Amino acid sequence: MYRQLLIFILILHGAVSMALEREQTNLNDNWQYLEKAYLSCHEANLDPMWTMVSLPHSWNNEDVVDMIPGYRRDASWYKKMLKFKEVKKNKRYLIYFEGVNITSEVYVNNQLVTKHIGGYLGFEADISDHLVDGMNTLMVRVDNGYNRQVIPSQKSDFFIYGGITRDVWLREVSETYLSDLKISTPQVSQTKAKVDLKLTIKGNIDADKSVQVSIKDPSGKVVFRQSSKVGNSMELSFELANPELWEIDDPNLYKVEIELLKKGKAMDFITETYGYRWFEFKDHGPFYLNGERLLLRGTHRHEEHAGVGAAMSNQLHRKDIEMIKEMGANFVRLGHYPQDPEVYKACDELGILVWDELPWCRGGVGDDTWKTNTKHMLKEMILQNYNHPSVIIWSLGNEIYWLPDFENGDNRENMNTFLRELNDLAHELDAGRKTAIRKYYEGADIVDVFSPSIWSGWYSGSYKNYENAIRKSHAKYPHFIHMEYGGSSMVGRHTEQPITGDGIINADEWEEPINQVAVQNIAKNGDWSENYIVDLFDWHLMVSETQDQFIGNAQWAFKDFGTPLRPENDIPYMNQKGLTDRAGNPKDAYYVFKSYWSDDPFIYIESHTWTDRSGPKGKSRNLSVFSNLKQVELFHNSVSLGKKTKDITKFPACGLNWDIDFEKGENEFRAVGYDQEGEKIEDTILVTYSYEKSTAPEEILLSYELQKNGNYLVTATMVDNVGRRCLDYEERVYFQCMSGGELHRNQGTPTGTEAIRMSNGKASIEVIPNDYSGGLKMSVLNQDFKGSFLVIENQVGKRLE
Repeated sequence: MYRQLLIFILILHGAVSMALEREQTNLNDNWQYLEKAYLSCHEANLDPMWTMVSLPHSWNNEDVVDMIPGYRRDASWYKKMLKFKEVKKNKRYLIYFEGVNITSEVYVNNQLVTKHIGGYLGFEADISDHLVDGMNTLMVRVDNGYNRQVIPSQKSDFFIYGGITRDVWLREVSETYLSDLKISTPQVSQTKAKVDLKLTIKGNIDADKSVQVSIKDPSGKVVFRQSSKVGNSMELSFELANPELWEIDDPNLYKVEIELLKKGKAMDFITETYGYRWFEFKDHGPFYLNGERLLLRGTHRHEEHAGVGAAMSNQLHRKDIEMIKEMGANFVRLGHYPQDPEVYKACDELGILVWDELPWCRGGVGDDTWKTNTKHMLKEMILQNYNHPSVIIWSLGNEIYWLPDFENGDNRENMNTFLRELNDLAHELDAGRKTAIRKYYEGADIVDVFSPSIWSGWYSGSYKNYENAIRKSHAKYPHFIHMEYGGSSMVGRHTEQPITGDGIINADEWEEPINQVAVQNIAKNGDWSENYIVDLFDWHLMVSETQDQFIGNAQWAFKDFGTPLRPENDIPYMNQKGLTDRAGNPKDAYYVFKSYWSDDPFIYIESHTWTDRSGPKGKSRNLSVFSNLKQVELFHNSVSLGKKTKDITKFPACGLNWDIDFEKGENEFRAVGYDQEGEKIEDTILVTYSYEKSTAPEEILLSYELQKNGNYLVTATMVDNVGRRCLDYEERVYFQCMSGGELHRNQGTPTGTEAIRMSNGKASIEVIPNDYSGGLKMSVLNQDFKGSFLVIENQVGKRLE
């Protein structure tokens, strides 16, 4: 009993000691914000217009997608009060910013502490010598103004958000402390692995200090422990037999714990996770992870979300990566810049390989200042994300030659010289990973891995040409990987006659047959329907999954995201190539990928957003079911249409498609299958079908639903003179809340946009009622229809349970 009590006391003492060695406090709350571009703290402090905010924060969270052209590109100030009862002389106080976009100056008590260039990487400021006992003022000047000296280029196809867009931390450490832990795994196999540790010790180094290093396996068991005397820098190596490998389906993580001791008493403590894995890109062949062929099944991620822009919480970051994993992906390209630390942590823990990217996006090569800034960002990216086993590629840029910001900036000789310098620097900093670039053909032989631009079926050509395109690139480039494919889709927009895989528009089935029309650029001339994009992705995946020498590819992009270059898109300023909308709600295409990649049993009938359809009586329609089950049975109005077996060599839907004779009125479809344990999996949709085609649009009808959150979803429907929905109407309509509430606008989503193109004659917007309102008054109009109105009587306080 005494022995157990002693062990408990020792464990408790160790936990308390460890907690006291290094304190880290989150500083996200209780900041003040001033949207003025003053040059000095003094000027900013005199201004009375400060407002309270929490971090992460961006002043562009809504203005990037509002109806006013442009978005704020200027400087702002942030301020936070820090109270220290006593500033301890034997302590160092460090502020760590995970990301401040895009240049910043940090002040404490009106004294400049540090400056930082680059908005997508973290930096630390030692504020110790500027603090006083009692209250201290921390101020940060942040600037996202036009600055051609800082990548990415201003001509990039995404917004450059301003603000402190990631977490901020206060670290209180001893006067001598541990820093810059670098973990390498230069030799890994099934039977043994080697780990090299490099560490910096900052502060006073003397003989009575030592370092204790412990390594724990994924179960928490200590597999290595060693103590040694300290120096300003330390290196240590350790070999382990039969390591538990970091795999896609079993991402085993080891933990390094390092304690700085003075005469046996703890002074500082740091911990970091890492994984054992090795990989290889075979010449003109596939990719291997831990000695086994792995097809890279990927997507891309931009760092933004509806309503908050780039100022995403860790929960939102994690949700994105979890959805990518649930879809079955094993690879993600972080485009076109390094992302929040939570993203890398999630990829490590969930088993997703990462292409990390320097934000050299467009703009060509710059002057010496530009080059210095760019090299520094590459160094920061590699050193900050070095320990993550998920990262396998350092990308040096994207479309770097395009739209030069400097005179002669697209000179290929100058660009190649600098690209070689970056490539050498990347390998110097990290000999174990590969470099890459996309869509810069003159640099294909400089980097280790290359992606050309292939947009079969969107910007040119047809999607049925995809296999031919990747085979040519596979033969041409030793390590060919395909980054970016797909196309835009508008939620809820469908067509009975989608453009075919050969790029052909078929005749209108209601009329006499006419000649087919070839579409050269579907991005410009297509209808942006969900079912065309479903077909495009279905074909790409069928090809990808059946090429045994293919490294893999990454679809563009996982979520819709904002861009200043697309103001006239169906949702203004939105790149709508996402598999989800900007709020993370899946489109039909998400389930296509899930049907090929995911092991989580599911069935999805195409489509839950296609519930009103029409066509001539007797005209059969093909209906697809996307599932990862071996066999699916489809029922139409309770009548079985038979079972079909999945075959990834068949198109569409891997053979899970049925020709349907729709009945007039309501049609119920139920798809049923069974997982390996015999559990029933099913999906059901209801479709209203008409044998009559609508005539010319006559009127916009407004209706509403009360949502669970107490808001209203107001829907505009275009109808003809007898009230039939005009399913081919796609013009833009404009919502207005005249009184009683406000539109939930500037979200860049299908229900958060006040000026939006209709999908099959319908558009909706969420409306937030005022608590004091006597009711809502809504209107909708466009150039051709001068206004429809809706009055919603007061339902304040009502919530749907």
